[in-house]
Amino acid sequence: MSFRLMVTLSMLVLFYPGILEAQENVPHKEHSVKHEKFTPHSTIGLVLSHANVFSGQDENGNKKTLDMPSWGLDYTYHFSPKWAAGLHTDIILESFKVEEHGDGETIERSYPIAPALMGIYKPSHHWSLMIGMGAEFAKEENFALTRLGVEYGAEIRNGWEVFGSLAYDIKWRAYDTWLLGLGISKAFGGGHKHE
Repeated sequence: MSFRLMVTLSMLVLFYPGILEAQENVPHKEHSVKHEKFTPHSTIGLVLSHANVFSGQDENGNKKTLDMPSWGLDYTYHFSPKWAAGLHTDIILESFKVEEHGDGETIERSYPIAPALMGIYKPSHHWSLMIGMGAEFAKEENFALTRLGVEYGAEIRNGWEVFGSLAYDIKWRAYDTWLLGLGISKAFGGGHKHE
């Protein structure tokens, strides 16, 4: 999947929820409303994303914005309709060089993996706001990180959901990364049930 296509699809999912909610706004023939009963449950998600680093360097040491493929694996436990917690892990699929915050020293990174424990607040059925702490691990050096994120999800059926995500990783005393992704997840161990 090309980067432009992935960005276009992500933007549609993130910023035009009317497309995905159109069917929900059609009144039922009998004018009845279905209510959902919440049951605590877990989800596992797989995300295809692009990591963007604005302080990257090319082979000659010149400043360059890096755009790299990345995978994400997310485990989330939903313990109430509005709150959840999880372990979200991102893996950048390339080796690269970046300029360190502050002194401008060059940092080398080889296929870094970045797990973070996330707290998640859902202001609505589709939107999730996230904040968490974790670390980025690579053979050269490890960095603590803070992750901020937002997701928009649309349920397909039988506990399956597609979602768009935007996350910002602040690697302490190192560099920052933007991640834009498109994912799919599956709920298990409970889930929503219609009354």
